[in-house]
Amino acid sequence: MKGRIHSIETCGTVDGPGLRYIVFMQGCLLRCQYCHNPDTWKIGDGKEITVEEIIDDLKDYLPYFESSGGGITVSGGEPLLQLEFLTELFTKCKELNIHTTIDSCGGCFQEHPEFLRKLDHLLAVTDLVLLDLKQIDSRKHHRLTGMKNEHILSFAQYLSMKEIPVWIRHVLVPGITDIDGDLTSLRQFIDQLTNVKKIEVLPYHKLGVYKWKELGITYQLEDVEPPTQERIDNAKTILQC
Repeated sequence: MKGRIHSIETCGTVDGPGLRYIVFMQGCLLRCQYCHNPDTWKIGDGKEITVEEIIDDLKDYLPYFESSGGGITVSGGEPLLQLEFLTELFTKCKELNIHTTIDSCGGCFQEHPEFLRKLDHLLAVTDLVLLDLKQIDSRKHHRLTGMKNEHILSFAQYLSMKEIPVWIRHVLVPGITDIDGDLTSLRQFIDQLTNVKKIEVLPYHKLGVYKWKELGITYQLEDVEPPTQERIDNAKTILQC
């Protein structure tokens, strides 16, 4: 089984519990205005790799996983675009007793029976999902990402129905995703879910802007600065982090 990846980070500390081996998958359907990995967008690009190659490399980090409560996280891009590859990878990881995490925006979720069948196979070997809920208002979500969010919210509800543990992540962008009314609506939606173990507010930053320039893509948030600590604390209060 082969997949396409952008890169691998071997000592991640912010994408799930403990020390993480992070595989950044290639390909994404969203075009988030603040994305810090626009070089992962194009489907079919990246490096072709086998499950065995990842597992062989991953084994070197088993002692670190055991001591920190860590494991593997697949991010992106959008990992769910490569469901079968992820399922085989996570199946091999569970044979080694490795904690498995998906970092997803849910952008490719669909309720087609064949998609759900493949997704269920993957969820059976998934311990945690980091779910990016970028903007609760569908029209604002479309302006921010190029896609409406109804199917993404359906994905969140599906994970709740399947009782898959979830950490909700919300990138706080001044004037775009930090509006009090939207944050309150997001909290109300989260309250409907039964599987949320943690909520993270991720302050917007500009660390990936250089990639946009290298790719010749106009960065539309050039004039937007990171949120103040006051606005971060406000969002955490509303979302009850």
